[in-house]
Amino acid sequence: MTFDLIIRNGRIVDGTGAPERVADVGVAADRIAALGDLSGAAGAREIDAAGRVVAPGFIDAHAHSDAYLLLEPDAPSKLAQGITTEVNGQCGGSAVPRLGQARLSSDWASQTYPFLTSRGVETSPRPGPTWTTVADYRELFDAVRPAVNTVQFIGHNTLRAGVMGYEPRTARPDELRAMQLRLSQALDEGGWGLTTGLLYQPGKYAADSEVTALARTAAACGGMYATHMRSEGDRLLESVGDVLALSRDAGIQVQISHLKTSGPSNWHKIDALLEMLCRARAEGVNVQSDRYPYTAAGTDLDVVLPEWASAGGRDAILSSLRNADSRKRVEAELDAGGRDWATVMVGGGWSEGVRAFSGRTVAAAAAELGLTPGETVCRFIDLDDTRTSAFFFGMCEANLRRIYAQPWVMPGSDASVRAPWGPLGADHPHPRAYGTMPRYLRLVTGRVEGFEKLCGLEEAVRRMTGLPARTFGIRDRGVLATGAFADLVVFDEQAFCEAATYAQPHQFAAGVRQTIVNGAVSFDNGTFTGQRRGRFLTR
Repeated sequence: MTFDLIIRNGRIVDGTGAPERVADVGVAADRIAALGDLSGAAGAREIDAAGRVVAPGFIDAHAHSDAYLLLEPDAPSKLAQGITTEVNGQCGGSAVPRLGQARLSSDWASQTYPFLTSRGVETSPRPGPTWTTVADYRELFDAVRPAVNTVQFIGHNTLRAGVMGYEPRTARPDELRAMQLRLSQALDEGGWGLTTGLLYQPGKYAADSEVTALARTAAACGGMYATHMRSEGDRLLESVGDVLALSRDAGIQVQISHLKTSGPSNWHKIDALLEMLCRARAEGVNVQSDRYPYTAAGTDLDVVLPEWASAGGRDAILSSLRNADSRKRVEAELDAGGRDWATVMVGGGWSEGVRAFSGRTVAAAAAELGLTPGETVCRFIDLDDTRTSAFFFGMCEANLRRIYAQPWVMPGSDASVRAPWGPLGADHPHPRAYGTMPRYLRLVTGRVEGFEKLCGLEEAVRRMTGLPARTFGIRDRGVLATGAFADLVVFDEQAFCEAATYAQPHQFAAGVRQTIVNGAVSFDNGTFTGQRRGRFLTR
């Protein structure tokens, strides 16, 4: 037989949890055509993987690359760590459908995107999105053809803003019906399910009944539900209870995003948290979770602002900060709030006045500027038009171990695709954008000092591949088997390691030799080949 690609002599770890074995893999077009002893066969290209692990391509169970895949279709930060599929549209903030007053998040909206014409893909002369519906986005995605596959969820915040803007109020019955209709259309056009970000504007103003009604709509369309809960700290257990009640009421499968106990005063809740979830699973509730392998969260710095100053979103925030009296009030409340600003690090900045402090704590920045922390935060958010990101060091490693000990928890980066060059190279992302998969594998297999071994290589790979594929219903991926799509990663187990840090995040992971997506070798010994066969996946 002749194959397009043969990977010979690899340590096959197939994504099911089965013991590894040595075998060859034959790829024809976009599928695994044979698995076993292929010594009598030839390949148009052959890779000697002796001593290296050959596994299904890793699935990033929680990503935010909706828009950025159109800017950096080589997906370098993801391919270099073996990721072949991302689950996007998370935390209620999807790039589609962009209707009515719905805006892209500020970092996405600042970029210039391609669009389709009769001549093909061209670059828009103005920043901002060039699509509206899921169908529009999908057509553009297929034309750009990023290197990785995407599973596209539909964000509640995006739906809500499209129907009723960013007003801090409950939805009227007619507005809820409009959201349900738009969600149904988005799912019909290829959306996978519903996500919420109930900490963020404007979803935080939604009543539980609104979220449950939309979840029922998603369930009726065959979709599932993923949630960034209302609280991951002080009201953590209550929020988990709400999620489980929604799952039962709506009859929908649930994914709890980035499971954590946020803030030292909440670390003790880990026992009750896991007991609640394990009991619900035993009772038949279809609930799983994901988590990134770091103890600092990453989000917009403006989440620290008092509610009265931020209700209504970006325009309300800037109005509050650009009025002298209200700004002084915000600064005073931040300074009196008791937050330890040495645990808040400035991430990406969009103005020079902020970018100079990327990778440094707010406390350090305030000391250098001769300002209070509250004054510093207000200055940065104002200078960046609310686009400043931050890292919040509020989790503990002991609880991360407890969470990763659960066989139903999978790794998710909570990050978009990045690159050290081009339009995304000037940002300062969380290191999870580059390091999630190697760090997860090293942690759970006991290759990080001080972190006890939780499982072997085969089980770790299952949680990175087969588990998310089964959880999200991604057909013919996540396992290495004859007939499955040829999404594969070849890596050196001992060399597989993250290099990105909070101070210097734009550093590729080490140890991956090849990343193969739908049969195309898209990453090859440190080179992004430009061979891109990523697909917009549908249920």
